[in-house]
Amino acid sequence: MTDQRGRLAAIRDPAARDHALPRYDDLAYRDVFWRERAYEDLADRIALRALLPPTGERLLEVGAGFGRLVPEYRGWREITLVDASESHVAAAGEAFAADRRIHVELADAYELPFAAAAFEALVCVRVLHHIERPEAVFAEFARVLVPGGLLVLEFANKRNLKAVIRWYLRRQAWSPFDASAHEYRPLHLSRHPAAVRRQLRAAGFRVEASLTASLFRWPLLSRHVPETWLGALERPLQRPLAGLAPGPSVWLTARRAPGARAA
Repeated sequence: MTDQRGRLAAIRDPAARDHALPRYDDLAYRDVFWRERAYEDLADRIALRALLPPTGERLLEVGAGFGRLVPEYRGWREITLVDASESHVAAAGEAFAADRRIHVELADAYELPFAAAAFEALVCVRVLHHIERPEAVFAEFARVLVPGGLLVLEFANKRNLKAVIRWYLRRQAWSPFDASAHEYRPLHLSRHPAAVRRQLRAAGFRVEASLTASLFRWPLLSRHVPETWLGALERPLQRPLAGLAPGPSVWLTARRAPGARAA
């Protein structure tokens, strides 16, 4: 109980922790942000359905927010959602109170309140851009996954096509090919795909597959073309274009190597 109180105090008080967390103190992320991004939501779901097995036993989503992706887990027997936002945890708890398969907890990715090898799969979507020390988080992911457990990870792609074009046209100072993370606004970091792969391997993961997503994330398109049309165009391209990674979002699957020792 003492450990749990300390963990919750650290989430609520920035001075009590050794890492920064973004502030999602209200439900604007649910009620405003995603209301205007139907195509991006669909692109995420296309990628998740392609990478996550439709059925399984115990699944953990880290940074689940208000539970946007929960419908994609309907074939899993037990689903645990964690987030560092009290308002989002409360909203998810209320939304899924009637489903006894779903458990919701307040926690952050650096210190997950679960025993080692507690889950067969872990999903982390639109979270890594808030993480300053991905190596520490990946080690924690490896700890809570069973040997051979599956990680489905999404992150903001530094080497996306738009950034490459802008760099060659000298419209941005930073190189999309540099391996270091790029902080495009406070506590929002895009990462080079090769760097993320190296960090996963160092944490004891074996990367298996990748996709490139949100290929048509252009304001003009999203305003004038139905998201279902954009999704129909994107679905057959996410895997063939993965090596080039032109999209602003990269998805990876990785297995916790059976012989790896979790940190």
